[in-house]
Amino acid sequence: MTGMKTLVGMGLLLAAFASSGTHAAPGDDDFMAMREAFRVNDARKLDALAPRLKGHVLEPYAAYWQLRVRLDDAEPQAVRAFLADYKDTFVAERMRADWLKRLGKNQQWDVFEAERPQLVEDDVEITCYALQSRARTDATAVREARSLWFTEKDTPASCTPLFAQLAASNQLSVQDIWARVRLALGAGQVGVATRAAALLPLGQGPNPTVLSAVSQNPAGHLARPFDATNRAARETTMFAAYRLARSSPQQAAMHWSGMESRFTEDERGFVWGHIGLQGALRHDPQSLQWYARAGNADMSDYQLEWQARAALRAGDWKTLIAAVDRMVVEGKDSPWRYWKARALKALGRDAEALALLKPLSQEYIFYGQLALEELGGKVSAPPPVYTPTANEVQAMSQTPGLRRALALYALGLRVEANREWAWTLHGMDDKKLIAAAEVAKRNDLPDRVINTADKTASVHDFRLRYYAPYRDVLKAHAARNGLDEAWVLGLIRQESRFMAEVRSSAGAMGLMQLMPGTAQWVAGKMGLKNWRWGNVTDPDTNISLGTYYLRHVYDFLDGNAPLATAAYNAGPGRARTWRPDRPMEAAAWAETIPFNETRHYVKLVMANASYYASLFTQQAQSLKARIGEVGPARPSEKSLGDTP
Repeated sequence: MTGMKTLVGMGLLLAAFASSGTHAAPGDDDFMAMREAFRVNDARKLDALAPRLKGHVLEPYAAYWQLRVRLDDAEPQAVRAFLADYKDTFVAERMRADWLKRLGKNQQWDVFEAERPQLVEDDVEITCYALQSRARTDATAVREARSLWFTEKDTPASCTPLFAQLAASNQLSVQDIWARVRLALGAGQVGVATRAAALLPLGQGPNPTVLSAVSQNPAGHLARPFDATNRAARETTMFAAYRLARSSPQQAAMHWSGMESRFTEDERGFVWGHIGLQGALRHDPQSLQWYARAGNADMSDYQLEWQARAALRAGDWKTLIAAVDRMVVEGKDSPWRYWKARALKALGRDAEALALLKPLSQEYIFYGQLALEELGGKVSAPPPVYTPTANEVQAMSQTPGLRRALALYALGLRVEANREWAWTLHGMDDKKLIAAAEVAKRNDLPDRVINTADKTASVHDFRLRYYAPYRDVLKAHAARNGLDEAWVLGLIRQESRFMAEVRSSAGAMGLMQLMPGTAQWVAGKMGLKNWRWGNVTDPDTNISLGTYYLRHVYDFLDGNAPLATAAYNAGPGRARTWRPDRPMEAAAWAETIPFNETRHYVKLVMANASYYASLFTQQAQSLKARIGEVGPARPSEKSLGDTP
């Protein structure tokens, strides 16, 4: 709830769970013992237990563990035999990836080249090993590693020799090296920047000790003299300026204005782009002026997105279009298709706006709903056009991968089960996905119901995509607190996917993801006697506490659902600080929320609510009417009392 919990699908740590009434199947205890033996790398115990797993649905995992602990010394024929025995399974894919990384590390290139084409899901480490292998006979292979260089993130060790070869062959220029140093420093990754700078000619790189000091005290460094003729000194000073902007863009702008004349045009623009970004994240009205001072300097999509958001908040449609047009193709996702269309429409360019809105209106997402309304339509859940037969669902339930996933769920191994489930869905058409969602429904796995039904491309069943278990419990509590049932369901769908025992990485629990402090506070307000944290996973208790708290923040925030949704995720204090100085449509306000998680959360919850309402009432809905406007804070909001 509060405290920026991680969204479902973005790192939720699921509590150990077994369906009520589920009993251990024969061999389950042995499987769990093998799992522990693998964890501690006990090959002997694995060998002793393995015969007991013969014929067990999870036998492939036992075989994987046995081979995995010996992989460093395994003969190719042994690994290939495993891959053949368990062809097309998740454990085979995992084994092949593990093996390829060892083959690459040991430079066993012939075997590596023979096996890599069979890998389904590549990663950067294996990609770099593949380029190393090709570089033996193909001089152009090393050049392909350039695309991996330009990132602020650390790269695997397998990429390091390629980068060294690029630099040695002058395919990675000094300017290219500085570009990555800047990217890393812009993200605060001093270690990555230092490692990248190691490829610069001797003595030309920045001092790592100074960079670390700057990251702690950027203002102090800006107050000191520096040698403007030395690139490392200039880059370090630039780092100090945009590092300071993270805490005070105003102060950074003041410092930079006084010293920018000593830098090149490119350097000046680079720093102003970062100051503009940090100003936009804080809704500083000067951010667009700072962005303007960046001129035509290169900016990342992230910077351009926030320039567009600052323009959206200011109602500056021309600047918004210019920022969107500078984004790379991948940056033109649904928010920017919609907002560019709105900008074009505001500027009288209706035909261009229509060309963007029409295809977007066919997508079942927040901006698809808004695009549909711009075209005069309203939101409705499409009727199901396909329902699998009982035989089709039964056949799907016997799919080996789903059987393994269900066995893992029964053992409470949800992380492993989710991976097995997701792997098994690969390549399924829409009808098979709907059948798999039905299997999940019959096995009381609401998160898999929703996530699986969500994957369909053209044949949909919104009764599964917007599954609503616990509705009988929810209706009473929503009514008692005067809350819209569809809104609360939309929120729970995003919080927990209706998993009653789910636990977030931050410690929030249950259907409405209550934090311990919040649950204790609400229990006190409600006068609950004998309240215990252990009760928080009980659906009735959790929904009772969660709806009470949701009503509390709703009342404090003008009875505004988008604001209260943001408050539920990030805390009422943060939501209050994000309010605009003047009334603005809630969709625009939501797009300018500075926390990525909360921004996505608000849009998803409100879109969910529209579809739930459509399903329940069988009537078309208006998302625009549902979300309305967000206005400035009222004086009564200055203090939320002892709200957690």
